[in-house]
Amino acid sequence: MTGLHELKPARGSKRPRRRVGRGDGSGRGTYSGKGNKGQAARGKVPYLFEGGQLPLIKRLPHMRGFTPLNRVEYLPVNLAKLESLFESGDDVTPEILHERRVVRRKKDLIKVLGGGDFTKKINVSAHAFSQTAREKIEKAGGTVTVIGTAKGG
Repeated sequence: MTGLHELKPARGSKRPRRRVGRGDGSGRGTYSGKGNKGQAARGKVPYLFEGGQLPLIKRLPHMRGFTPLNRVEYLPVNLAKLESLFESGDDVTPEILHERRVVRRKKDLIKVLGGGDFTKKINVSAHAFSQTAREKIEKAGGTVTVIGTAKGG
């Protein structure tokens, strides 16, 4: 068993320090990795300095509005779309909308909006409804069911 005083770093894990500017024989002589003339060869240039031009960071708008951390995003589906895809007496759920390719993912939260005319008696289940959509569905004789969500909507 070896003692703590005999420990060494793994072979090849420690490399010698790069000695810049110690003559041409060192492989890092002449310009010492700074290239040929110019501001960068002569002194320090601040990070992101653009030569006096107004920097990008100052050209961009600063702190316009804010994004709420717990925002719930719904996919809008208009009544006109439901009118064209379903017959009277049908049940409309997020799964059926996904099967008929109205929405891309099953996990998407759906809000039914009141755009377009609606005349069919359809039972609609969704995560949210606009007031006009609710009124038009019930006026046509259909039912409205709000689905609870795990995301809190």
